[in-house]
Amino acid sequence: MATMDDVAARAGVSGTTVSHVLNGTRYVSDATRAKVEAAIAELGYRHNMAARALAAGRSQTIGLSISALTNPYFGSLVHAIEKQVTEAGYMLVSGDSHDDATMEKRVVESFLDRRVDGIIMAPSVGAEYRTIPQITASNTPLILIDRNAPVDCDQITPENIDSSYLLTRHLLEKGHRQVAVVTGLAGLGSTSERYQGYVRALADFEIEVDETLVLNGASKADVAQEAVVRRFREPHGRPTALVVMNNAMSIGAIRGLRSLHLAIPDDVAFCGYDDFEWADLFEPQLTTVAQNVEEMGSRAVELLFQRISGNDAPARRLQVPTTFRHRHSCGCR
Repeated sequence: MATMDDVAARAGVSGTTVSHVLNGTRYVSDATRAKVEAAIAELGYRHNMAARALAAGRSQTIGLSISALTNPYFGSLVHAIEKQVTEAGYMLVSGDSHDDATMEKRVVESFLDRRVDGIIMAPSVGAEYRTIPQITASNTPLILIDRNAPVDCDQITPENIDSSYLLTRHLLEKGHRQVAVVTGLAGLGSTSERYQGYVRALADFEIEVDETLVLNGASKADVAQEAVVRRFREPHGRPTALVVMNNAMSIGAIRGLRSLHLAIPDDVAFCGYDDFEWADLFEPQLTTVAQNVEEMGSRAVELLFQRISGNDAPARRLQVPTTFRHRHSCGCR
């Protein structure tokens, strides 16, 4: 296996110059850099990143704990984060929490065992009691993403209250008064905030919350499907409109309505929080609010690297605006 000294000999430069090219620690002329890079390619030299990380006291890895398999939106978020982490020369190590506190604890403990340089986490219910204290005790920089929690650390989330308010109000403005809502997993900050937006829109129209129209989808497609079927199967007082608070539940809700042979929007007007890559391919096309996944991923990585670099400013809570995608499932043409 080729060594750094072999590369230096082939390029006709010093080992120190090769090191500067590899690590970017000092200016090297374009001509010299080209000779070193050519020697690296010819010899098949592989830089020992582990040794470099050990010397620097860093692992060059970032841990990501997220429920990627249970929510299609999280897949896009993982991709956005991975892109930013890789471009910064780090490796992303991810673990699926399955929105389960016990699994999340295992994932985080594995990150801490690996001595990752920082952690990005979409916290599960109760993370502030079980998981986050472990991270804090280890002095590992932490960023919460997508969901907030009552802890003192940087957090970046989508705008939830105004977004769900906008969706609900749109249905109310179209004359619907029996607007059902499918809510997410109880105990999550995002679930609470999106429900607040729904309630606020009803209040603006002087409509009291009807608990029979509040359906628990637990942030899962199958649970949302069962809840929608159960409620819309009732012959009396059936809702005329439905707002669903994440895209996994939207999939389940649509399946539920179709199993009852209810057409969107003729029988039920439909709006959903979270856009799909394929939302405009549905018939009818889905009216949604879309999160700026690229912005969230980019900002989360930016905040984390600031902390890794020693920034000790007060914790920040950032909200990324959403975009209203007005299509046809709400009954508009």
